[in-house]
Amino acid sequence: MQKKLVATCLINFLIAALLGLVLRYAFVGHLDFNYQFLTHTHSHVAILGWVYLMIFTLFVHYFIPKNKRFYTKLFWVTQLAVLGMLFSFPFQGYATVSIIFSTLHILCSYVFAFKMWKNLKAKNILIERLIKWSLAFMVLSTIGVWCLGPAVGLLGKASAFYQIAIQYFLHFQFNGWFLFAVIAILFHQLQVQPSKNTKLFLRLLIVATITTFALPIQWFATHWLLYYINALGCILQLLTLVYFIKIIKIPFKTIIVKQQKAVRWLYIFALSCFILKMALQSVSVIPEFSQVLINHKNFIIGFIHLLMLGIVSGFLFAFLLYSKTIKPSVYLNLGIFSFFIGFVLTELLLTYQGSFFYFGKGLIPHYYLLLFISSIFLPLGITLILFTYSKQKQHV
Repeated sequence: MQKKLVATCLINFLIAALLGLVLRYAFVGHLDFNYQFLTHTHSHVAILGWVYLMIFTLFVHYFIPKNKRFYTKLFWVTQLAVLGMLFSFPFQGYATVSIIFSTLHILCSYVFAFKMWKNLKAKNILIERLIKWSLAFMVLSTIGVWCLGPAVGLLGKASAFYQIAIQYFLHFQFNGWFLFAVIAILFHQLQVQPSKNTKLFLRLLIVATITTFALPIQWFATHWLLYYINALGCILQLLTLVYFIKIIKIPFKTIIVKQQKAVRWLYIFALSCFILKMALQSVSVIPEFSQVLINHKNFIIGFIHLLMLGIVSGFLFAFLLYSKTIKPSVYLNLGIFSFFIGFVLTELLLTYQGSFFYFGKGLIPHYYLLLFISSIFLPLGITLILFTYSKQKQHV
Protein backbone atom coordinates (compact mmCIF):
# COMPACT_ATOMS: atom_id res chain seq x y z
CA MET A 1 0.00 0.00 0.00
CA GLN A 2 1.21 3.50 -0.77
CA LYS A 3 2.41 5.12 2.43
CA LYS A 4 0.91 8.53 1.60
CA LEU A 5 -2.56 7.04 1.19
CA VAL A 6 -2.53 5.16 4.49
CA ALA A 7 -1.02 8.16 6.30
CA THR A 8 -3.75 10.42 4.87
CA CYS A 9 -6.46 8.07 6.16
CA LEU A 10 -4.87 8.00 9.63
CA ILE A 11 -4.55 11.80 9.67
CA ASN A 12 -8.23 12.08 8.75
CA PHE A 13 -9.04 9.74 11.64
CA LEU A 14 -6.93 11.83 14.02
CA ILE A 15 -8.69 15.02 12.90
CA ALA A 16 -12.09 13.37 13.42
CA ALA A 17 -11.03 12.20 16.90
CA LEU A 18 -9.79 15.68 17.84
CA LEU A 19 -13.07 17.19 16.63
CA GLY A 20 -14.88 14.64 18.78
CA LEU A 21 -12.75 15.73 21.74
CA VAL A 22 -13.71 19.36 21.13
CA LEU A 23 -17.37 18.32 21.10
CA ARG A 24 -16.86 16.62 24.47
CA TYR A 25 -15.15 19.74 25.85
CA ALA A 26 -18.15 21.87 24.88
CA PHE A 27 -19.97 20.46 27.93
CA VAL A 28 -17.02 21.11 30.26
CA GLY A 29 -15.74 24.55 29.26
CA HIS A 30 -16.84 27.30 26.91
CA LEU A 31 -16.07 27.35 23.20
CA ASP A 32 -17.59 29.78 20.74
CA PHE A 33 -18.70 27.56 17.88
CA ASN A 34 -21.86 26.05 16.42
CA TYR A 35 -22.10 22.61 18.06
CA GLN A 36 -24.30 21.10 15.35
CA PHE A 37 -22.00 22.31 12.56
CA LEU A 38 -18.97 20.77 14.27
CA THR A 39 -20.89 17.52 14.82
CA HIS A 40 -21.49 17.34 11.06
CA THR A 41 -17.78 17.95 10.46
CA HIS A 42 -16.76 15.24 12.93
CA SER A 43 -19.08 12.61 11.47
CA HIS A 44 -18.26 13.37 7.82
CA VAL A 45 -14.49 13.29 8.32
CA ALA A 46 -14.73 10.08 10.38
CA ILE A 47 -17.03 8.24 7.98
CA LEU A 48 -15.82 9.57 4.63
CA GLY A 49 -12.22 10.53 5.40
CA TRP A 50 -11.17 7.61 7.58
CA VAL A 51 -13.41 4.57 7.03
CA TYR A 52 -14.36 5.13 3.38
CA LEU A 53 -10.84 6.00 2.21
CA MET A 54 -9.19 3.24 4.26
CA ILE A 55 -11.52 0.61 2.80
CA PHE A 56 -10.90 2.20 -0.63
CA THR A 57 -7.14 1.77 -0.11
CA LEU A 58 -7.41 -1.82 1.15
CA PHE A 59 -9.76 -2.83 -1.68
CA VAL A 60 -7.38 -1.47 -4.31
CA HIS A 61 -4.37 -3.08 -2.61
CA TYR A 62 -5.90 -6.55 -2.35
CA PHE A 63 -8.33 -6.78 -5.25
CA ILE A 64 -7.01 -4.57 -8.08
CA PRO A 65 -3.89 -6.29 -9.49
CA LYS A 66 -2.97 -3.65 -12.08
CA ASN A 67 -3.75 -0.15 -13.42
CA LYS A 68 -3.76 1.29 -9.89
CA ARG A 69 -2.76 4.80 -11.00
CA PHE A 70 -6.37 5.67 -11.79
CA TYR A 71 -7.42 4.72 -8.26
CA THR A 72 -4.61 6.80 -6.75
CA LYS A 73 -5.85 9.86 -8.65
CA LEU A 74 -9.42 9.10 -7.58
CA PHE A 75 -8.24 8.81 -3.97
CA TRP A 76 -6.82 12.34 -4.03
CA VAL A 77 -9.93 13.82 -5.64
CA THR A 78 -11.99 12.12 -2.92
CA GLN A 79 -9.61 13.47 -0.27
CA LEU A 80 -10.11 16.94 -1.74
CA ALA A 81 -13.84 16.48 -1.12
CA VAL A 82 -13.10 15.48 2.49
CA LEU A 83 -10.95 18.58 3.00
CA GLY A 84 -13.68 20.72 1.48
CA MET A 85 -16.17 19.36 4.00
CA LEU A 86 -13.65 19.77 6.83
CA PHE A 87 -13.23 23.48 6.11
CA SER A 88 -16.85 24.29 5.24
CA PHE A 89 -19.08 22.38 7.66
CA PRO A 90 -17.77 24.11 10.83
CA PHE A 91 -18.69 27.53 9.46
CA GLN A 92 -21.95 26.96 7.60
CA GLY A 93 -23.25 23.44 8.27
CA TYR A 94 -25.25 22.12 5.32
CA ALA A 95 -24.97 25.01 2.85
CA THR A 96 -23.75 25.66 -0.68
CA VAL A 97 -20.01 24.96 -0.25
CA SER A 98 -20.36 21.90 2.00
CA ILE A 99 -23.07 20.45 -0.25
CA ILE A 100 -20.81 20.88 -3.31
CA PHE A 101 -18.01 18.91 -1.62
CA SER A 102 -20.44 16.30 -0.26
CA THR A 103 -21.79 15.85 -3.78
CA LEU A 104 -18.25 15.54 -5.15
CA HIS A 105 -17.58 12.75 -2.64
CA ILE A 106 -20.73 10.89 -3.67
CA LEU A 107 -19.85 11.20 -7.36
CA CYS A 108 -16.34 9.90 -6.62
CA SER A 109 -17.88 6.95 -4.78
CA TYR A 110 -19.98 6.14 -7.86
CA VAL A 111 -16.87 6.15 -10.04
CA PHE A 112 -15.05 3.95 -7.51
CA ALA A 113 -17.94 1.48 -7.32
CA PHE A 114 -18.19 1.24 -11.12
CA LYS A 115 -14.45 0.78 -11.69
CA MET A 116 -14.04 -1.58 -8.75
CA TRP A 117 -16.92 -3.74 -9.93
CA LYS A 118 -15.40 -3.85 -13.41
CA ASN A 119 -11.74 -4.50 -12.45
CA LEU A 120 -12.25 -6.63 -9.34
CA LYS A 121 -10.05 -9.73 -9.02
CA ALA A 122 -10.88 -11.67 -5.84
CA LYS A 123 -9.56 -15.04 -4.68
CA ASN A 124 -12.95 -16.70 -4.94
CA ILE A 125 -16.63 -16.10 -5.67
CA LEU A 126 -17.51 -15.63 -1.98
CA ILE A 127 -15.16 -12.67 -1.49
CA GLU A 128 -16.16 -11.24 -4.87
CA ARG A 129 -19.84 -11.30 -3.92
CA LEU A 130 -19.17 -9.74 -0.52
CA ILE A 131 -17.27 -6.90 -2.20
CA LYS A 132 -19.96 -6.37 -4.82
CA TRP A 133 -22.68 -6.31 -2.18
CA SER A 134 -20.69 -3.81 -0.13
CA LEU A 135 -20.39 -1.56 -3.18
CA ALA A 136 -24.08 -2.01 -3.99
CA PHE A 137 -25.06 -0.99 -0.46
CA MET A 138 -22.75 2.01 -0.68
CA VAL A 139 -24.46 3.25 -3.85
CA LEU A 140 -27.95 2.45 -2.55
CA SER A 141 -27.28 4.30 0.71
CA THR A 142 -26.74 7.56 -1.17
CA ILE A 143 -30.41 7.56 -2.20
CA GLY A 144 -31.04 8.75 1.34
CA VAL A 145 -28.77 11.75 0.77
CA TRP A 146 -30.52 12.70 -2.49
CA CYS A 147 -33.86 12.58 -0.64
CA LEU A 148 -32.78 15.15 1.97
CA GLY A 149 -33.29 18.18 -0.30
CA PRO A 150 -36.85 17.30 -1.35
CA ALA A 151 -37.66 16.27 2.24
CA VAL A 152 -36.63 19.68 3.62
CA GLY A 153 -38.34 21.56 0.78
CA LEU A 154 -41.62 19.68 0.99
CA LEU A 155 -42.00 18.70 4.64
CA GLY A 156 -39.17 20.25 6.67
CA LYS A 157 -36.38 18.83 8.83
CA ALA A 158 -38.79 17.74 11.56
CA SER A 159 -40.68 15.45 9.17
CA ALA A 160 -40.57 11.66 9.33
CA PHE A 161 -39.47 11.60 5.68
CA TYR A 162 -36.35 13.66 6.45
CA GLN A 163 -35.42 11.59 9.50
CA ILE A 164 -35.97 8.28 7.71
CA ALA A 165 -33.81 9.46 4.79
CA ILE A 166 -30.94 10.11 7.22
CA GLN A 167 -31.44 6.73 8.92
CA TYR A 168 -31.56 5.01 5.52
CA PHE A 169 -28.16 6.47 4.59
CA LEU A 170 -26.59 5.60 7.95
CA HIS A 171 -28.04 2.09 8.14
CA PHE A 172 -26.85 0.97 4.72
CA GLN A 173 -23.50 2.76 5.07
CA PHE A 174 -22.70 1.16 8.42
CA ASN A 175 -24.44 -2.22 8.22
CA GLY A 176 -24.13 -2.59 4.45
CA TRP A 177 -21.11 -0.92 2.84
CA PHE A 178 -18.72 -0.87 5.82
CA LEU A 179 -19.65 -4.21 7.40
CA PHE A 180 -19.69 -6.20 4.15
CA ALA A 181 -16.38 -4.59 3.16
CA VAL A 182 -14.53 -5.52 6.37
CA ILE A 183 -15.97 -9.05 6.26
CA ALA A 184 -14.73 -9.39 2.66
CA ILE A 185 -11.20 -8.32 3.66
CA LEU A 186 -11.33 -10.56 6.75
CA PHE A 187 -12.33 -13.59 4.67
CA HIS A 188 -9.56 -12.73 2.20
CA GLN A 189 -6.95 -12.68 4.96
CA LEU A 190 -8.33 -15.85 6.58
CA GLN A 191 -8.39 -17.53 3.15
CA VAL A 192 -12.02 -18.59 3.63
CA GLN A 193 -13.23 -20.81 0.80
CA PRO A 194 -16.79 -21.00 -0.60
CA SER A 195 -19.00 -23.68 0.97
CA LYS A 196 -22.62 -24.36 1.85
CA ASN A 197 -22.12 -22.49 5.12
CA THR A 198 -20.65 -19.41 3.45
CA LYS A 199 -23.39 -19.38 0.83
CA LEU A 200 -26.09 -19.47 3.51
CA PHE A 201 -24.18 -16.92 5.62
CA LEU A 202 -24.12 -14.40 2.78
CA ARG A 203 -27.81 -14.82 2.00
CA LEU A 204 -28.78 -14.45 5.65
CA LEU A 205 -26.56 -11.40 6.06
CA ILE A 206 -28.09 -9.65 3.04
CA VAL A 207 -31.69 -10.28 4.12
CA ALA A 208 -30.93 -9.38 7.76
CA THR A 209 -29.29 -6.11 6.68
CA ILE A 210 -32.34 -5.10 4.65
CA THR A 211 -35.02 -6.19 7.12
CA THR A 212 -33.41 -4.61 10.22
CA PHE A 213 -33.84 -1.21 8.57
CA ALA A 214 -37.42 -1.55 9.80
CA LEU A 215 -36.23 -0.58 13.31
CA PRO A 216 -35.16 3.03 12.55
CA ILE A 217 -38.28 3.45 10.40
CA GLN A 218 -40.35 2.49 13.47
CA TRP A 219 -38.90 5.42 15.38
CA PHE A 220 -40.54 7.92 13.03
CA ALA A 221 -43.41 6.06 11.33
CA THR A 222 -45.04 3.44 13.54
CA HIS A 223 -46.75 0.45 11.94
CA TRP A 224 -47.33 -3.03 13.36
CA LEU A 225 -45.80 -4.69 10.29
CA LEU A 226 -42.44 -2.95 10.85
CA TYR A 227 -42.09 -4.70 14.21
CA TYR A 228 -42.39 -8.14 12.61
CA ILE A 229 -40.03 -7.25 9.77
CA ASN A 230 -37.40 -6.13 12.28
CA ALA A 231 -38.05 -9.24 14.41
CA LEU A 232 -37.39 -11.39 11.35
CA GLY A 233 -34.19 -9.46 10.70
CA CYS A 234 -33.05 -9.95 14.30
CA ILE A 235 -33.60 -13.71 14.12
CA LEU A 236 -31.75 -13.91 10.81
CA GLN A 237 -28.96 -11.83 12.28
CA LEU A 238 -28.46 -14.30 15.12
CA LEU A 239 -28.39 -17.16 12.60
CA THR A 240 -25.86 -15.15 10.58
CA LEU A 241 -23.68 -14.85 13.67
CA VAL A 242 -23.80 -18.62 14.25
CA TYR A 243 -22.66 -19.31 10.69
CA PHE A 244 -20.04 -16.56 10.88
CA ILE A 245 -18.44 -18.17 13.94
CA LYS A 246 -18.52 -21.59 12.23
CA ILE A 247 -16.85 -20.17 9.12
CA ILE A 248 -13.97 -18.32 10.81
CA LYS A 249 -13.31 -20.70 13.72
CA ILE A 250 -10.75 -22.98 12.03
CA PRO A 251 -9.06 -20.34 9.78
CA PHE A 252 -8.74 -18.03 12.78
CA LYS A 253 -6.98 -20.71 14.81
CA THR A 254 -4.63 -21.67 11.99
CA ILE A 255 -3.77 -18.20 10.65
CA ILE A 256 -4.40 -15.41 13.17
CA VAL A 257 -3.17 -17.29 16.25
CA LYS A 258 0.26 -17.50 14.61
CA GLN A 259 0.46 -13.72 14.28
CA GLN A 260 2.12 -11.36 16.74
CA LYS A 261 0.30 -10.48 19.95
CA ALA A 262 -0.89 -7.02 18.82
CA VAL A 263 -2.42 -8.48 15.64
CA ARG A 264 -4.16 -11.29 17.52
CA TRP A 265 -5.47 -8.89 20.12
CA LEU A 266 -6.90 -6.47 17.53
CA TYR A 267 -8.74 -9.27 15.72
CA ILE A 268 -10.16 -10.57 19.01
CA PHE A 269 -11.20 -7.03 19.98
CA ALA A 270 -12.94 -6.35 16.65
CA LEU A 271 -14.62 -9.77 16.56
CA SER A 272 -15.85 -9.36 20.15
CA CYS A 273 -17.38 -5.99 19.24
CA PHE A 274 -18.99 -7.58 16.17
CA ILE A 275 -20.59 -10.34 18.27
CA LEU A 276 -21.77 -7.78 20.84
CA LYS A 277 -23.24 -5.58 18.11
CA MET A 278 -25.21 -8.47 16.60
CA ALA A 279 -26.50 -9.50 20.03
CA LEU A 280 -27.52 -5.96 21.03
CA GLN A 281 -29.24 -5.29 17.72
CA SER A 282 -31.24 -8.49 18.14
CA VAL A 283 -32.52 -7.31 21.54
CA SER A 284 -34.32 -4.50 19.66
CA VAL A 285 -37.03 -7.08 18.94
CA ILE A 286 -38.30 -6.16 22.42
CA PRO A 287 -40.54 -3.07 21.84
CA GLU A 288 -39.63 -1.45 25.16
CA PHE A 289 -35.93 -1.70 24.34
CA SER A 290 -36.27 -0.12 20.90
CA GLN A 291 -38.23 2.76 22.44
CA VAL A 292 -35.53 3.29 25.07
CA LEU A 293 -32.96 3.65 22.28
CA ILE A 294 -34.74 6.51 20.55
CA ASN A 295 -35.56 8.28 23.83
CA HIS A 296 -32.01 8.18 25.19
CA LYS A 297 -29.39 9.22 22.64
CA ASN A 298 -26.51 8.06 24.84
CA PHE A 299 -27.36 4.50 23.81
CA ILE A 300 -27.46 5.42 20.11
CA ILE A 301 -24.12 7.25 20.26
CA GLY A 302 -22.64 4.30 22.16
CA PHE A 303 -23.96 1.86 19.54
CA ILE A 304 -22.62 3.94 16.65
CA HIS A 305 -19.20 4.09 18.34
CA LEU A 306 -19.34 0.33 18.97
CA LEU A 307 -19.80 -0.16 15.24
CA MET A 308 -17.43 2.54 13.97
CA LEU A 309 -14.64 2.44 16.56
CA GLY A 310 -14.94 -1.12 17.83
CA ILE A 311 -15.82 -3.16 14.76
CA VAL A 312 -14.85 -1.18 11.67
CA SER A 313 -11.81 0.71 13.02
CA GLY A 314 -10.76 -2.34 15.04
CA PHE A 315 -10.72 -4.46 11.89
CA LEU A 316 -9.03 -1.74 9.81
CA PHE A 317 -6.18 -1.49 12.34
CA ALA A 318 -5.95 -5.30 12.42
CA PHE A 319 -5.75 -5.44 8.61
CA LEU A 320 -2.95 -2.85 8.57
CA LEU A 321 -0.92 -4.79 11.12
CA TYR A 322 -1.62 -8.19 9.54
CA SER A 323 -0.40 -6.95 6.15
CA LYS A 324 2.66 -5.46 7.90
CA THR A 325 1.70 -2.04 6.56
CA ILE A 326 2.25 -0.90 10.14
CA LYS A 327 5.00 -2.82 11.91
CA PRO A 328 4.99 -3.65 15.64
CA SER A 329 6.80 -1.34 18.06
CA VAL A 330 6.52 -0.07 21.62
CA TYR A 331 4.75 3.11 20.43
CA LEU A 332 2.32 1.07 18.35
CA ASN A 333 1.41 -1.11 21.33
CA LEU A 334 0.93 1.99 23.48
CA GLY A 335 -1.23 3.53 20.75
CA ILE A 336 -3.45 0.46 20.46
CA PHE A 337 -3.76 0.24 24.25
CA SER A 338 -4.64 3.94 24.53
CA PHE A 339 -7.26 3.63 21.78
CA PHE A 340 -8.74 0.58 23.50
CA ILE A 341 -8.88 2.30 26.91
CA GLY A 342 -10.54 5.37 25.38
CA PHE A 343 -13.08 3.22 23.57
CA VAL A 344 -13.99 1.10 26.61
CA LEU A 345 -14.20 4.03 29.05
CA THR A 346 -16.37 6.18 26.76
CA GLU A 347 -18.66 3.24 25.93
CA LEU A 348 -19.11 2.43 29.62
CA LEU A 349 -19.83 6.06 30.48
CA LEU A 350 -22.33 6.49 27.64
CA THR A 351 -24.14 3.28 28.59
CA TYR A 352 -24.07 4.03 32.32
CA GLN A 353 -25.38 7.57 31.78
CA GLY A 354 -28.09 6.29 29.45
CA SER A 355 -29.18 3.91 32.22
CA PHE A 356 -29.22 6.80 34.70
CA PHE A 357 -31.51 8.79 32.41
CA TYR A 358 -33.74 5.75 31.88
CA PHE A 359 -34.22 5.23 35.63
CA GLY A 360 -34.72 8.96 36.20
CA LYS A 361 -31.55 9.45 38.24
CA GLY A 362 -30.23 12.41 36.23
CA LEU A 363 -26.54 13.00 35.55
CA ILE A 364 -23.67 10.93 36.87
CA PRO A 365 -21.46 13.19 39.05
CA HIS A 366 -18.84 14.90 36.86
CA TYR A 367 -20.16 12.92 33.84
CA TYR A 368 -19.10 15.38 31.13
CA LEU A 369 -15.65 15.88 32.64
CA LEU A 370 -15.14 12.11 32.91
CA LEU A 371 -16.31 11.66 29.32
CA PHE A 372 -13.93 14.36 28.11
CA ILE A 373 -10.94 12.89 29.98
CA SER A 374 -11.76 9.38 28.72
CA SER A 375 -12.04 10.67 25.16
CA ILE A 376 -8.46 12.02 25.27
CA PHE A 377 -7.16 8.45 24.99
CA LEU A 378 -8.69 8.05 21.50
CA PRO A 379 -6.74 10.79 19.62
CA LEU A 380 -3.69 9.98 21.78
CA GLY A 381 -3.81 6.37 20.59
CA ILE A 382 -4.26 7.37 16.94
CA THR A 383 -1.35 9.83 17.26
CA LEU A 384 0.96 7.08 18.54
CA ILE A 385 -0.13 4.73 15.75
CA LEU A 386 0.42 7.48 13.16
CA PHE A 387 3.81 8.31 14.70
CA THR A 388 4.85 4.64 14.43
CA TYR A 389 3.79 4.52 10.79
CA SER A 390 5.52 7.80 9.91
CA LYS A 391 8.84 6.34 11.08
CA GLN A 392 8.62 3.44 8.64
CA LYS A 393 10.42 4.00 5.36
CA GLN A 394 9.36 1.12 3.20
CA HIS A 395 5.96 0.62 1.59
CA VAL A 396 4.08 -2.64 1.59
